Amino acid sequence: MSTGHTRILIVDDEPANIHSLAAALGNAYDLRFATDGVGALELAAGIAFDLILLDVVMPGMDGFEVLKRLKEAESTREVPVIFVTSMNEIADEEQGFALGAVDYLTKPASAPRVRARVRSHIELKRQRDLLVERAHLDPLTGIANRRRFDAAFDQAWHAAARDAKPLALMLLDVDHFKQFNDHYGHGAGDDCLKRIAAVLHAEFADDGQLAARIGGEEFAILTAGGATRAHALKLLSGVRHLAIPHAYSSAGPIVSVSAGALELVPQPGAPPRLLLEAADALLYDAKRAGRNRCLWRSAVGADVDVVTADSLDV
Repeated sequence: MSTGHTRILIVDDEPANIHSLAAALGNAYDLRFATDGVGALELAAGIAFDLILLDVVMPGMDGFEVLKRLKEAESTREVPVIFVTSMNEIADEEQGFALGAVDYLTKPASAPRVRARVRSHIELKRQRDLLVERAHLDPLTGIANRRRFDAAFDQAWHAAARDAKPLALMLLDVDHFKQFNDHYGHGAGDDCLKRIAAVLHAEFADDGQLAARIGGEEFAILTAGGATRAHALKLLSGVRHLAIPHAYSSAGPIVSVSAGALELVPQPGAPPRLLLEAADALLYDAKRAGRNRCLWRSAVGADVDVVTADSLDV
């Protein structure tokens, strides 16, 4: 196995062909191998590959079927696939391209040609990945934007409904941010948002968690698998520890946030907006109650828990 960070899956039922392709690519990539379609799909489902070199003619599941299934799965849909085959019929090429293959290599493929095609498609994928990443990041703060949040929220909601697991959402606003901008200037306001976003990104960076900026001074934190009262405390205390002066806030002498948080187990068929609207209502109540607090509720219980940064010794 090579030591490269770029992962390539080589699929061929003939070990000699696998060895030939591996020798052509050398140690520049992290190479993995499969000798049938089922094994290829299992590997692709568990490992994030940057490119797949796929034989067409294999016993059982052929390359066309493997490619079709790769394109049907969300986790592998965007992985470029190059067919490597002894077949040289135009109709076969048309079928492969129609299914989503990005290129064809005809056996026996020379080592320079293999390397050139692989380098080209790896670079194209990197460029596409960069564009996608930029499209899902907030340009000011660098954390996830509303588009990324909406997609992650929808996916997490349906996954939690399917698995009957809890999902938690926290919505938060910076307290009296208009007054902050008016008196300190928009440059200071931008810096304030960046620093708050950095705290959220650092505090909620575990698997299944996402911090996003969804509006001007509005943020959201999504936690798959549920959350606890301690998450709300972490949010409030993290912002408090920034100690950004705010002399024009009725909530306190430094910048603070108000939040509404709800944890529930989604019911199959229920729309995701139910959680969004409920968390937003709790956020509104937190503002009416004096700001600089989080109203936390679990659908398991009926009571709303008021959490402030002073609730525990932090």
